[in-house]
Amino acid sequence: MASIVSIASPSLSAEISATGAELVRLRDSTGADLLWDGDPAFWTGRSPLLFPMVGRARGDRIMVAGQPYDMGQHGFARTSTFALVRSDAASCTWRLDASEATRQRYPFAFRLDVTYRIDDATLHMEAEVMNTDAVVMPASFGFHPALRWPLPYGKPRSEHEIVFERAEPAPIRRPVEGLLSAVQFPTPVRDRHLLLNDGLFEDGALIFDTLASRSLVYGEAIRVDFPRMPHLGIWTKPGAGYVCIEPWQGYASPEGFDGDFADKPGMVPVAPGATETFAMSISVER
Repeated sequence: MASIVSIASPSLSAEISATGAELVRLRDSTGADLLWDGDPAFWTGRSPLLFPMVGRARGDRIMVAGQPYDMGQHGFARTSTFALVRSDAASCTWRLDASEATRQRYPFAFRLDVTYRIDDATLHMEAEVMNTDAVVMPASFGFHPALRWPLPYGKPRSEHEIVFERAEPAPIRRPVEGLLSAVQFPTPVRDRHLLLNDGLFEDGALIFDTLASRSLVYGEAIRVDFPRMPHLGIWTKPGAGYVCIEPWQGYASPEGFDGDFADKPGMVPVAPGATETFAMSISVER
């Protein structure tokens, strides 16, 4: 089985790993890298997939029907080995099925299919979460792509910004020991613009749990669309050469939350036999 699959169009190319079904390389038509390289001096991730949980649970443990289960930050999909279901020149689909190992952390039967497809200068990413169990299955899902900061188009790092589709006046949240802060913070977005600087991230990620936009433009060159993802994280480690633009369904447990996993804010109840779809796209606009 292939451990890395390459897909491409004349305008864009990508590589996806069997480990986590993770996007590990994204290049434009000139061969310039748009995705972080995973330098361990800062962060080894590149574009992990977050399932069945976004963020962290208190004590890295979830409760399901009164039983505790160990669950690390962002779930287990990102470290799992996916099977390649199909691939062609411009697309590939990867699959993770529930197993004895996943049931020890998440006691549900599921199938997770992740498809990557390049159409001209756009990379589409779609995840289908199917409940193959006989009971309602709570789940959340998130994307976590780390884009180069600065992008390889000559503009200084200090001049990179994110421009949101809509005004974002709602307060944001911050992580507190990995959990969602009870305190709200004033939005750093001004007239739809977020000028990036390391100081924004000294206290961790910016968490938009009340988000108006479903698309944005980064660095005047990259458009990110996430039509059905209602939450967003923006994160880097100060000084690193990337910024993560993370469309989410769900987020970390609020401070003090000890309830059932199904009651964790942002979870989606997936009915037996039903499928929930989560999607985003990255487009090069230059």
